[in-house]
Amino acid sequence: MTLEKNARVSFSDLADSVGLSKSPTWSRVRGLQARGVITGFRAVIDPAAIGLEIHAFVQVKIRSAMSKDFEIALLRHSAVLETYSTAGQADYLLHVLVANVSELDSLLRNDISRMPGVENLATTVGLKTIKQRGYIMECASREERTSRTKR
Repeated sequence: MTLEKNARVSFSDLADSVGLSKSPTWSRVRGLQARGVITGFRAVIDPAAIGLEIHAFVQVKIRSAMSKDFEIALLRHSAVLETYSTAGQADYLLHVLVANVSELDSLLRNDISRMPGVENLATTVGLKTIKQRGYIMECASREERTSRTKR
C-alpha cells in the first residue's frame, strides 16, 4: 500500500515499511510490474487548478451492433476520463471532465450524441467531490479479511 499512496517513495523507505532489504524490495516491485499488477506511475493533477471544473457522468444507451465502433470513438476522445460497460438501464457509463457547463453542452450535443450507435444520453453533473479515489490495495485487504471471516 505504501507504493500506491506515494509512488515517489525511495526503495529504502519502501523496504523499511515492508520489512525487507532494498534489493528484495526492488525485485518485488519489478515482479509486480512484469505481472501487470503495477501498470504505471503518474502524477495526480488537480483538475480545478487547470480550469477543468465540471465532472459529469453520462449514461449512454447504444444500438448493440455498434458497440465496437462506439468504444473506438470513446477511446479517441480526450474529455472522457473513464468508461465502463454496464448492466442495467444504460450500456455505458462515462466520466467526463470539462471546463464549464457550456463545454459540457457542446460535448454532449456535438460529440457524444453523434458517436456511432448512440440512442440516448442521461447526464448527472457532480457538484462536489467527496472522495477522489480510494486505494486498490485497501480494497484488496478488505476483500481478503472478508473472505477469511466467511470460512
